[in-house]
Formats: sequence, structure tokens, C-alpha cells
Amino acid sequence: MRMLKNKYSDFFLLLLLCFFLFPTSGVLSQDDEAEYEALIESGKKYYQVKCLLCHGEKGDGNGPVGIIRRAEKNGRVLEIAPRDLTMAVFRFRTTPTGCLPDDKDILDIISNGVPRSFMPSHKEIPQEESEAIKEYIKTFSFRWEEEDPCDPIVANKPEWVNSARSIDKGRKIYKKMKCGECHGYTGKGDGPKSNELKDDWGKQILPFNFATGDLKRGSSAENVYITFTTGLDGTGMPSYEDSLNEEDRWHLVSYTPKLMEK
Repeated sequence: MRMLKNKYSDFFLLLLLCFFLFPTSGVLSQDDEAEYEALIESGKKYYQVKCLLCHGEKGDGNGPVGIIRRAEKNGRVLEIAPRDLTMAVFRFRTTPTGCLPDDKDILDIISNGVPRSFMPSHKEIPQEESEAIKEYIKTFSFRWEEEDPCDPIVANKPEWVNSARSIDKGRKIYKKMKCGECHGYTGKGDGPKSNELKDDWGKQILPFNFATGDLKRGSSAENVYITFTTGLDGTGMPSYEDSLNEEDRWHLVSYTPKLMEK
């Protein structure tokens, strides 16, 4: 009996030792939990002031503003609505297609907005407020709790980008990948499939017209490469990470300014 008692005592002593030497990760202490709840509450307050009008109380894009604009092109009417955050599907990310954006991606969108869209810049918001809004946005979708983060894609521009040889290769890749079927054979957004595109919410969308100027993510070679690599989730713009090797994606980057008439 004494031997059995000593055996269990040794077991619990070992278990206690393991607890202190290898603490369980991912479990918040009471202080950490209280701090997190305070952060979420602050984020909710800032969200209600800065974001609710468009994105709605539940983050579903059904804010008081409603449909922002109706644009008619090629005989059809397009409804442009605020982003539905409950699906956690973000177009502008540095992470691979199908992945959640990383924290920096969200903070960049809050700070810089999305140029040429109705998402304004909020550079005036202090970093602390932006961080709180970012964390509150994550409460709208279960994906943030169930999915592991993905590593961001790094864009290291080769020296030969925008060379005549690379531009010519990019032109051939543009044709081979049938980019013109949506974006048009000269990049003006008037391809034969341009009227058939819908986003993940079932709303009709237009392919980008490169001749109209800078891209929404930005037109630097690195930004264009990230777009070709990640795709724009939720739209008809796919990722080319699997279908084109890194060199060919950079050749496509070289050709893009030609489509933009630069």
C-alpha cells in the first residue's frame, strides 16, 4: 500500500514539475484574459465610430450607408457594397491565397485605406486604436480561431525586371495565361468574359482596366508581384503561385506597365 502511495506521489510530483517547466501555450492567464477583453472593448468602441457606418454593427457590410454606388458599364448596373468582414476573405494580403491576412496586412488597410475605392485612409488614428480595431475585426469570423496563420510572401525583385527581354516574355505569358479574356487583350478590362465575373458574394464585378492608372494595392513592381502571387481572394483574380514559377511571375510584372501605358 505504501509502495502504491509513493508511486502516485512521484507521478503527481513529476506532473507538477512538467507544468512549471513546460507551461501550456495558448492558454491566457486571468490577467491576460482581462487585458484582451479590455482591448476588444476598446476596439469595438473605435469600430463603432470609424467603421460601423459602412461595415455594419455585425461586420457584414450592411451598415447604414448601404450600397455605395451603382456604376453602369456595358449595359449593366453594378452595386458596390462595403466589405463583408464575417467571411474573413481579404483581397489585399501578403499571404497565400486562401489564407487569412497577417496583422500587418490589416493594419496597412486601416492606415492606408484602399486607393481608388471607397475605403478611406485612417492615418490619423493612433497605432493603439488601430491595433484595437484589428483585434475587434477578428471577432466577426470563426476563421481567426480555427486557422493557423500563413507566412507572408516575400517579393525580391530581380535586376532584370522591366528589361526589354523580360517585357517580351511577360507579353507572351499574358497571352498564354489568357489574362486578356477578362482584362482585355490590351488591358482595358474589356475581355470577352468581362461581363460574366462575380465575386464570392454573387455580385457582378468588373476586371481591372489597367489603362485607368495605378492599381489599388499600389503599382510598384513588388506590389504587382504580390498581387500575381496571392491573387485577390473573393474575386475572379486567381493566384499564379502554383501555375507560374517565380521567374515567370516577375516577367508578367515587367509587362504590366505596358498595359498601364507607362
